[in-house]
Amino acid sequence: MRMPFIAGNWKMFKTCKEAEKFAEEFKAIYEKDDVRVAICAPFTQLAVLKKAFEGTGIGLGAQNMHFADEGAYTGEISAAMLKEIGVDYCIIGHSERRQYFAETDETVNLKLKQAFANGIVPILCVGESLEQREAGKEYDVVRDQLFADLKDIKAEEARKLVIAYEPIWAIGTGKTATAEQADDMCGAIRDIVEEIYDTDVSCDVTIQYGGSVKPANAGEILNMPEIDGALVGGASLKAADFIEIVNF
Repeated sequence: MRMPFIAGNWKMFKTCKEAEKFAEEFKAIYEKDDVRVAICAPFTQLAVLKKAFEGTGIGLGAQNMHFADEGAYTGEISAAMLKEIGVDYCIIGHSERRQYFAETDETVNLKLKQAFANGIVPILCVGESLEQREAGKEYDVVRDQLFADLKDIKAEEARKLVIAYEPIWAIGTGKTATAEQADDMCGAIRDIVEEIYDTDVSCDVTIQYGGSVKPANAGEILNMPEIDGALVGGASLKAADFIEIVNF
């Protein structure tokens, strides 16, 4: 039985002082339960949050990493740098990285390998655009992404993977896939993972839904049989909203 996993993605929000305030508010209302929880924050806040969340069981995630060990890559952060400060997870291949920063399936694949090599659990994001869904190509798009992203990733690594299905048309738009649409695609993703590896790996992989998840719709989405959790954007910025989703 996979434990539900709720991760907040703060994107480019909050200062360190604001992050500390959130941590104190969230710790006051959070009770460790049978739900895995993490906050994926901007780089500058990671050390602050690691200290604030110590002993709580709340995980810490970054939102990106570079695919090289080190080098002349001005402005980039390596997996080893993240591991040094205690980062547990890293979002890789988010649609905003693909759309605005030229992320490709090739770079996603390299970053996945770096994450695994450094003991960081990747949260791999996949999903289709509205045009692709309206053309009936959503399954082909996600399948192609997964085959390219997971190229040469070993089965023992893949079974630790978190995959977040994030339909691009539902990210930051206020639109949400129906619970049935989200569940259907998460089930398809599990089938694709089984095709790439085997049934054991596909049963171990955690598959989240992301895309305008909020307290009002979290219960319906998270109680679907194929959905193991959520990657939460805006609703993770307020402790009171995020705890409602965690306690779905």
